Amino acid sequence: MIADAPQGLAHDEANIRHLCGLAEVSRAGYYRRRGPHWEAREDADLRDLIHHIALADRHYGYRRVKRELLRQGVVVNHKRVARLLREDNLLALRVKPFVPRTTMSKHDCPIRPNLTRSLKPTGLDQIWVADITYVRLAEAFVYLAVILDAFSRKVIGWALADHLEASLALDALDMALTARNPAPDSLIHHSDRGVQYASNLYVERLESRGVAISMSRPANPYDNAKAESFMKTLKNEEVNGKIYRDLEDAKRQIAAFIETVYNAKRLHSALGYKPPQEFEAELRGTGQTMNAPALSLN
Repeated sequence: MIADAPQGLAHDEANIRHLCGLAEVSRAGYYRRRGPHWEAREDADLRDLIHHIALADRHYGYRRVKRELLRQGVVVNHKRVARLLREDNLLALRVKPFVPRTTMSKHDCPIRPNLTRSLKPTGLDQIWVADITYVRLAEAFVYLAVILDAFSRKVIGWALADHLEASLALDALDMALTARNPAPDSLIHHSDRGVQYASNLYVERLESRGVAISMSRPANPYDNAKAESFMKTLKNEEVNGKIYRDLEDAKRQIAAFIETVYNAKRLHSALGYKPPQEFEAELRGTGQTMNAPALSLN
């Protein structure tokens, strides 16, 4: 028996396949050619929005640009955003990291065990992470100590000085304690094994507030990855490429970055692409307490 029509294909589809074969083009290409296309004006408007977002923060990659578009009510495929950024030479700025030594862990102070391994915070003020980095001035170096809430990634305490003494870290800690006032026995403070965090003054301040002390394993930055991630963001998006005249100029500009950019505007993938300040505000709006006691295992 001979079929009257091609097996498995509609008559029109068989003709299209035959004609595409004669023209040496793929059927997919034929349908793409026939399919709906963005109007020129709509395409230009999308490029304009992408340009405004990318130029406002040259460190945003295509994922954050796409998320910012979504926050503005524009739904677009991430591949299209990446292509337009690439075509218009608006790819995110990246620099090769350079981290000088700011941690002196060979000291006689007691070392505390890592209490945060396998722990995942479920609310605010359960785990704080702390770290210190350098900032280059025009003719010198100064040092920045920060404390972040591990759940919201918000910077809750920081200090900048021209020395690496324990008072630098203490100033950042005092700012965090004043801002958050955690309940006793509800919080773990995690840091590296640097002498600033192991010093008697620092340990006494934490113990007097009922804060448990945790320290990373030696030469293991992954134990304090959230603090390290902030330092990388700070260097890439604020410090590198800047020339601060002096300590006061650095304090002013870094304070502005922390409060008005990082905490208030920067979209964090770990927070569902929300800024820390907005993320915390939503938690409070849903009844999340500042001192939630529970920690969950991974």
